[in-house]
Amino acid sequence: MRKAGFLFIGSMLVAGIAYGQAGHPADSLEVDSLRRRLPEKRPPEEDVSGQYDFSDMMRFIFRHGRPAPPDHNRSGITVVPNVAANPTIGAQAGIKAVAGRRLGTDPRTLFSTGATSASITTKGIIYFYVNHNLFTPGNKFNLQGNLVAAKTVTPDFGFGIGRPVDGKNPADSVLGDPTHKVYPIHSHYYNFREKVYKNVAKNLFLGAGLSYEIRTHINLGDTVNNSTPSSVYDNRHGFPKDHYIAGGFLFNVEYITRDNPNRAYKGIYFDAGVRINQTWIGSTKNSVQVTSDIRKYFSLSRAHPEFVFAVWNWGSYLVSGDIPYLELPGTARDGTYRSGRGYTAQYFKGTRFNDTEAELRFPIMNNQFISGVVFGNLQSGNDAHGTKLFQQFQPGYGAGFRVLFNKNTRTNLALDYAWGRFGNKGFFLNLNESF
Repeated sequence: MRKAGFLFIGSMLVAGIAYGQAGHPADSLEVDSLRRRLPEKRPPEEDVSGQYDFSDMMRFIFRHGRPAPPDHNRSGITVVPNVAANPTIGAQAGIKAVAGRRLGTDPRTLFSTGATSASITTKGIIYFYVNHNLFTPGNKFNLQGNLVAAKTVTPDFGFGIGRPVDGKNPADSVLGDPTHKVYPIHSHYYNFREKVYKNVAKNLFLGAGLSYEIRTHINLGDTVNNSTPSSVYDNRHGFPKDHYIAGGFLFNVEYITRDNPNRAYKGIYFDAGVRINQTWIGSTKNSVQVTSDIRKYFSLSRAHPEFVFAVWNWGSYLVSGDIPYLELPGTARDGTYRSGRGYTAQYFKGTRFNDTEAELRFPIMNNQFISGVVFGNLQSGNDAHGTKLFQQFQPGYGAGFRVLFNKNTRTNLALDYAWGRFGNKGFFLNLNESF
């Protein structure tokens, strides 16, 4: 399963990762010329004195309970092993470095993060990436981007939402894959993406950017034409079978009131965008896609604000043109690759896709070191034999535990077990909440 399986204890060393933020810019009060401007209020600091995290535990074990030195900085650079094992990738070994800090001296500036990793697996997957999410002082600009170079193996389970195919030709049956057989697709993958957001009003950002997804040396495993779903799709939509480029412009609007991106207690996160792929900038095909990402968090207790009910809806919709098979929206194709727990990444896919999730998060220990969640999701998409978006739904559900790693940034380790249909189930291990 995607990012699933029995991951080694070495991955728990990510305790020092510095994903986090300290609220949003306070309002400035506009007054007339006869009155002086009132000073802005600083957001109150969260009281974490009663919380216990992984760093506290390590300090208790190795420093015999002595407190951290005054200049101790939890948001510096951390280098950790990148070790994992699951049926999709095999056994993985590598190294990972993460960093985080607040730029400038304004305490209202959101936390900036960056990460890089290099790894190799027993199934021949080699992966390297660098990414960043930077907020300039005062949140005037937000820069988001990543660079990826990889040799990959992508499991393919066909096109559509899993609705049975009746009375169609053999190629339709292969594309819809009613048996849910897995077809591995080998390729070399490169991605460059950069977006720049400008703060235009309280909590509101407008952004634009550019993204390129490039695949070469694609091997579909198709010894007879139209014997795999990706081969059928490529033939019908005119894509080369051994390479493609998806290059496009990005235009986004973002609204944020959530109090923390790692583990929100309250607020809203909203992002909607348009992607326009164009052949004149190198894209294999022209296309237009619309995406939306909406998240809402409800704190259910004043005494325990971490007792939260959260909802999420993510969607991607092809408006015109054609996009490559491996770039189709589907399971875990959201920006963080975490939607649709209970299924392997891209288990379902279509040109139009939507995922809705709900999660109840509750404390187990009073010091918040251990907490729990229960969750469910519904995925819907179209297919090539008449199924429309929201006509067919596929459920997933599960439960899990959270271990608090950094109480100052609300960074935690999320360990979930989830179930889906067609025999899908497994462990999903991530840093921080899925949404």
